[in-house]
Amino acid sequence: MLKGLMMDYPLTTQHFIDRATTLFARKEIVTKVGPNTERLTYGEWGRRVNQLANALKRLGVGRGDRVGTLAWNNTRHLEAYLAVPSMGAVLHTLNLRLPLDQLAYIINHAEDKVIIVDGTAAPINCVTLLEKIKDKLTTVKHFIITSGAQTTLSPALAYEDLLKAESDNHAWPKLDENEAGALCYTSGTTGNPKGALYSHRALVLHSFMEAMSDGLGLAERDVVMPVVPMFHANAWGLAYTATMVGAKQVFPGPHLTGPDLLGLIQSEKVTVTAGVPTIWLGILAELDKNPGKYDISSLRAMPVGGAAAPRAMIEAYEKKYHVPILHAWGMTELTPVGTISQLKSYMQDLPEDKRFEYRSKQGTAVTGIELRGVDEEGNAVPWDGKTMGELEVRGPWVVKEYYKMEGSSDRFHNGWFRTGDVVTIDDEGFISITDRTKDLVKSGGEWISSIDLENAIMGHPKVLEAAVIALPHAKWQERPLALVVAKPDFKGQITKQEIYDLIGTKFNKLWLPDDIVFIDAVPKTSVGKFDKKVLRDQFKDFKLPE
Repeated sequence: MLKGLMMDYPLTTQHFIDRATTLFARKEIVTKVGPNTERLTYGEWGRRVNQLANALKRLGVGRGDRVGTLAWNNTRHLEAYLAVPSMGAVLHTLNLRLPLDQLAYIINHAEDKVIIVDGTAAPINCVTLLEKIKDKLTTVKHFIITSGAQTTLSPALAYEDLLKAESDNHAWPKLDENEAGALCYTSGTTGNPKGALYSHRALVLHSFMEAMSDGLGLAERDVVMPVVPMFHANAWGLAYTATMVGAKQVFPGPHLTGPDLLGLIQSEKVTVTAGVPTIWLGILAELDKNPGKYDISSLRAMPVGGAAAPRAMIEAYEKKYHVPILHAWGMTELTPVGTISQLKSYMQDLPEDKRFEYRSKQGTAVTGIELRGVDEEGNAVPWDGKTMGELEVRGPWVVKEYYKMEGSSDRFHNGWFRTGDVVTIDDEGFISITDRTKDLVKSGGEWISSIDLENAIMGHPKVLEAAVIALPHAKWQERPLALVVAKPDFKGQITKQEIYDLIGTKFNKLWLPDDIVFIDAVPKTSVGKFDKKVLRDQFKDFKLPE
């Protein structure tokens, strides 16, 4: 076989650091800190990245070791984003919205050696979360706190003190592009969360795609504000791509209200910002409530994913505020972007209604990703926009197995990843997600496991059966409704509050059902399983409390 005569030049995150600090050293990275903003240039940031790598090495972090981050979107989190993988370790972003038992599970499963903890005072305090589970953590040797929060974590080290003691030069090792660079866990939709371990090659190729004009078109001239959390599928890759191209980055920290985000868009002249529909519905309400108060004319694109974006929202942003929403779809297992709804050139002249019909779909596969829908026998379904099939994908940034679960998952099928989403694909290649193969609730961009809620409710001594279904919700897209059957001896003798008291200690507030309805029996299928399609039909007109 004749081989190409190419240089041995591995695709690694080290190139992102080098490019940003040499070509764009004067560009800014901005973080909202309370009422103020903290500003750093790429040049200053690069020196701190070197110091962090030196500090971690001094603490014993070596090639392949996992370093966790439990943090909001901010500059220090970005320092870890590049320092950890570039030194040969693995960045493990920890979801601060996970139930505590799942948070402890993924820290132990990943065998995190060090955790960098955000000390920012916020509605969800990262230090407090870890203090609650510290006795369950079996592998963590050091906790590094990014600000001066008091803590019972031990041994706890101050982030800034560590950096000050280190040189701002670091000898980066030569890495193989197939070495692991980052680790992100799913939200634990069924059972424990599953780990997606990303290679450097996957991270770099994904960034190349996002920089393409038919990807997100990110460029040096952009001002990028990831509202999607950096712990959620690596902020959809935006922080890596923005660093690679030298774009100015703006981080909101824990300040995610409409006025906070709109204030940043206006003051920093943000051009690209991304997040789940819940965020943008809230911002839309703020804009409508205060006409003329905010200038968002700098925005050229708002990628939206994590849940289906309502067509009415897409139309409102474009018609009222001249901001195009880019509907997208992805998964943790895809690093994460798989499709983007970019209109083709000849679609620009279609009637307005038809254009919005396409833009409300999840779009076409991005460069590097192949997709198909398959029926129950595994046969590809036609691209006719009508025939439904389970979405399967493959590509250079799609995982081939879960971390430390080799050969134990049914999510992989003849070289394809089974997404669990049911779709139609039209003759232009646009996918539209129509259903889910598992009974999950997607609320505000987060998956809520109906099975976990059911099991917890059925742990009550007065409960015989419980089924949880998803109902549409104007703000959160979907919210859970719990349908409960009391044991015969306790009919009429159990209250909703008793159930909330039980499950309220197991799940965060987002997971709790919006309502609980007592029924006589849960309908069953022929094999004795809960028949949720019957329940969904029975309660399709049920109104959740405000």
